[in-house]
Amino acid sequence: MLGWVIAGHDYYAQDMLDAIEKRFGPQPQCYAVNFWQGLSTNMLSRMLCDALYKCDSGDGVIFLTDKTGAAPYRTAAQLSHTHSHCEVISGVTLPLLCAFHDQREELTSEAFRQLIVEQGGPEVTSLWHQQQKNPPFQLRHHY
Repeated sequence: MLGWVIAGHDYYAQDMLDAIEKRFGPQPQCYAVNFWQGLSTNMLSRMLCDALYKCDSGDGVIFLTDKTGAAPYRTAAQLSHTHSHCEVISGVTLPLLCAFHDQREELTSEAFRQLIVEQGGPEVTSLWHQQQKNPPFQLRHHY
């Protein structure tokens, strides 16, 4: 089963998790991390790292964030580079997470990322999709 770390500003993450649990019951391997005004990105990184390791069973972890480029997204992106089968998705809504709830048990992290971005609408994207638009700089000369 894919772990979910829901991260966002203010009450976004906890409100999402509460609504999902109200509809589907307690969610194993699913954590909410709220980014409060005044919270340092260092503390946010620690909180996301704790949630990542708590919800990872080896199948992969999906960071679900509210806004592309915001602190929860950027911090999750940094963590995803050091953890295999870890994806970062932004622009998620409650109806979207409810629609994809059952996919946690069936898909790989990469397949989940692809499907949620394809079906989520124009505001939903992933770190991987953003990197495809802007590939990293590569030095063409070898010294």
